Amino acid sequence: MPDSATTRIATARIPTDYGVFELGCYSNSLDDKEHLTFHMGDDISGENVLVRVHSECLTGDVFGSLRCDCGDQLDRSLQLIAAEGRGLLIYLRQEGRGIGLLQKIHAYNLQDAGHDTVDANLMLGHKADEREYTIAARILEDLNINSIRLLTNNPAKISALESEGIIVSERVELDAPVNPENSRYLLTKVERMNHLLRPTNIAALTPDND
Repeated sequence: MPDSATTRIATARIPTDYGVFELGCYSNSLDDKEHLTFHMGDDISGENVLVRVHSECLTGDVFGSLRCDCGDQLDRSLQLIAAEGRGLLIYLRQEGRGIGLLQKIHAYNLQDAGHDTVDANLMLGHKADEREYTIAARILEDLNINSIRLLTNNPAKISALESEGIIVSERVELDAPVNPENSRYLLTKVERMNHLLRPTNIAALTPDND
């Protein structure tokens, strides 16, 4: 993807249940979306900063959908950053693994008809995952973060950031709470997208095994 001119255009203090964060808003030259940062600590520049690069999931992050683990990952990331007293969450506006909210809703209906999350995207003419991390890398550079401890279960995200010149010094695992609604989704992440989840009890809860 072409390089991005990424610019911080506004910041504001945000008190939360986990403590006080600072919200930042970024414009860029690649898309018409405003991407966000949410950080704790007076100075987050330097080495080995705890970072979560989180892609927008309206259904999980806002409405608490049990179909995925996105809301749980967002919440857990903020907890871990707050416990450390310093860290950054980058919130990328790339809904539905990059296919957008409308297409994601269509994908949900295909999943309810028996297709897994990968096949649903493919059937709609998309890639399994269309997310892109150039803007996240430029945000990290803007904040003078030289290396990161990345909160993720997704090795492709690590590779994507490293290809943009970001040093990932450590992968920090995120727990994935399993329930009957998201078990097949999580199992697909493990089996078809190489996510580094521990599939304990996932298979037992999938609808095919009921």
